[in-house]
Amino acid sequence: MPSTAFVFFLLSLSSFSVALDQPRNHPPNPFSRRGNSRNVPPQGFYDPRAQGGSFLTQVNNTFPVGLVLGEPINAIILGSSDDAVLVDQQQDGGLRNYFLSFGFAGECLGQHSGSDQAANLGDGHGYLNESAVIRWDYGNPTLGTCQETIEGGNHFRYWVQNGNEANSGAIFMAVSYELPDSLQHDIIYNGYNLARDWLIGNATAQSQIIPTANVTNQTTYSGQTSFNGYVYQTSVQYVSGLLPNGSDGINHFGSVGANGTNAVDGLSALMTVKILQQPAKTKSSASPSRLPSHWTSSPLTFALGALALLLGSSLL
Repeated sequence: MPSTAFVFFLLSLSSFSVALDQPRNHPPNPFSRRGNSRNVPPQGFYDPRAQGGSFLTQVNNTFPVGLVLGEPINAIILGSSDDAVLVDQQQDGGLRNYFLSFGFAGECLGQHSGSDQAANLGDGHGYLNESAVIRWDYGNPTLGTCQETIEGGNHFRYWVQNGNEANSGAIFMAVSYELPDSLQHDIIYNGYNLARDWLIGNATAQSQIIPTANVTNQTTYSGQTSFNGYVYQTSVQYVSGLLPNGSDGINHFGSVGANGTNAVDGLSALMTVKILQQPAKTKSSASPSRLPSHWTSSPLTFALGALALLLGSSLL
């Protein structure tokens, strides 16, 4: 008969596995909220440049060596969006569920790949690495991002403007379209502008691809997407003046802005997201007897937990 100590060891190991599994799938933001209340300005975000920030990320190990290069933060989910959408979670219609509604999901099996990038949103945090990388899921929310990691595709990094000096709650996104892993995930020609517009096309459920060459300051799009019973309305307005219109200081400028084309067209997509419909609450969904959703994210966690419970019952 197993000892009580052994049972507690298995239970502890199960909890430890859960703790390891979650941060890989959804890296926590150590500066999240800290009790300061959100204050959204009329434009829906604070301009990072007013407090020493930038609309370009900071990329390590760029080429040529010695240059400080960045990638454009070219889409923003405004802080004037519905509060639930701005919560970085999948449940209750949160940010991760919204991403899933237009075809983007967390990284392959919760494993982070690729180098980190940092951004300074002018909110008092200084430069922070991205909260997460979100990838096109190729129609499969569970395994599709593994395909994107290998074959390339649309993806984005994001940061939350929630510091004590500028807490709008807005989500700042650096969107780009990468080549396959075999080609070192270089960015395709015009890949920052195209990726931004392809994401906006999906988020607003356009029936045709947005023609990037025709997008100008004040261009608008609107449409609805849904996932897990939540229906979202996304309204987008393009604005100029936040990003540079050029190639100076832009990562992959040689390939993205080839043949005299500017790597960045100077346009940013401002997104306002509202929840139009949500699933009805049921008794079963509120039942305290259900296991937390993260237990099912790791077979090892579930197996160890179940084994510990079985062994524990044999001691009674």
